[in-house]
Amino acid sequence: MTTGLRTALSLAVAALGVAGVVVLAGTAVRTGPSAPDATRAPLRWEPGACVNGSDAGYVLTPCNGGQYEVLAIAADPPGHGGCPDETDDVVRVGDGRTACVRSYLDPHLGAPGAGGGMLRAGDCVTLDGRERPCAQRGWYGRALAIETRASSCPSGTLDTVGAGPVACLGPGGQVLDRGMCVARPAGETVDRAAITRVGCRSRGAWARVTSFEARPRSCPKGSQRYLRARGAYRPVTCLRLVSK
Repeated sequence: MTTGLRTALSLAVAALGVAGVVVLAGTAVRTGPSAPDATRAPLRWEPGACVNGSDAGYVLTPCNGGQYEVLAIAADPPGHGGCPDETDDVVRVGDGRTACVRSYLDPHLGAPGAGGGMLRAGDCVTLDGRERPCAQRGWYGRALAIETRASSCPSGTLDTVGAGPVACLGPGGQVLDRGMCVARPAGETVDRAAITRVGCRSRGAWARVTSFEARPRSCPKGSQRYLRARGAYRPVTCLRLVSK
C-alpha cells in the first residue's frame, strides 16, 4: 500500500511581545512610521538607530530611550539571509526597505527556539512552515539548518519543511526516524499530518520504520509496506508490519 504525503506551506506574521512566527517563503513585517522632532537632526532608519515599539508599530527615537536597535536595513521582504540571526523583529520602513531590529532586553524572540525573529538552526516549526516556541506543544520538527534547497541540507537531516528557504529537520517532535512505529493510516493516500507516531508496544502500533529511500525497491529486506511523499526530502519511508 502506498500512502502519499504532502508538504504544506503558509504565511504567518511575526508579532511583538507574544510567541512569534516566521515565514519560510517570505518574512512578514510591521509598519514603522517615523516622526522626527523639528528641533533635532532628522532620525533615519539605518544601522545603529534606536526604536520604540508597541502593538501599534515602531517609531524612531533618540538613543537615550530606545527599546530596540536597528541591526541592518534589508529588502522588503528581507528573504533568506537578509537579516542577521540575532534579529527579534522586522519593520517595514518604506521605499522597498525593512529594518531588522533587536531588543536591548531579554527575552529575545529571535533566540533559537524562542518562536520569533528569523528562522534559524534550533528553531521549531509546524508542518506548514510556521515557527513555534519549542516550549509549546504542536510543533513538527526542530531545524538543524536553514538552506536555500533541500539538497544542501546537512547529514543527519530526517525531513524538510518549506521550499526556498528550507528548514532541514533533525530528531525531535513528530519527525519519523528509523525504529519508530506508526499507526495504520485511514486510507491509501493521506497527508503527512495524518501519519501518527505511536509507541511500538502500544495496541495502535501498525508498522515500524526500517529505512528511508529514494525508491521502493531500495527498501531493505523484511520491509512490507512503504509511505511515499513525492518531491519530499526522503520520498519513501520503508515499513515492517508489527500488526496485521
